[in-house]
Amino acid sequence: MKRSLGISAPIATMALAGMLFLATGSCSAKEASAVPQVPVKGMVTMVDLGATGCIPCKIMIDIVDSLQPEYKGKAAIFFIDVRNHPYEGQKFGIKLIPTQIFYDKDGKEVYRHQGVMSKEAVIAKLESLGVR
Repeated sequence: MKRSLGISAPIATMALAGMLFLATGSCSAKEASAVPQVPVKGMVTMVDLGATGCIPCKIMIDIVDSLQPEYKGKAAIFFIDVRNHPYEGQKFGIKLIPTQIFYDKDGKEVYRHQGVMSKEAVIAKLESLGVR
C-alpha cells in the first residue's frame, strides 16, 4: 500500500530548497548559493535574476560583481540563480533570464528589464533612484 504525505511535489521541493538555503551563508554573485532578502529596507535595491550556466546571465553576473563593492552602503545589488532556486523565479514572476528588478528605498518595484543590461544603464538607473 502506497502512502502519501499529503503534500504536493512542488511544495516538498520548495521546503527542501528552503532547508538547504537556511544551511548556507551569504555569497557573492559568482557563488550564487544563498538567496538574499529582496528588497533591502531603506535602501535602493537592484536584483539580477538569472543562471550561472546562461551566457547572457554570465555577462550580468560580471556586471553585478563589479558594482557590488562600488555601491556598498549606497545600494543593495544582488544576483539570484533561478536554476538553483526556482521558487525565486516564481516569486518574482520571471519569464526570461536575465531579468533585473530595481526597487526604491521604500521597497517598491520601480523598474524591470529583461535581457542584458549594460553597466552604464544599471548605473544610470541607480542614479535616477537617487544613488550617487
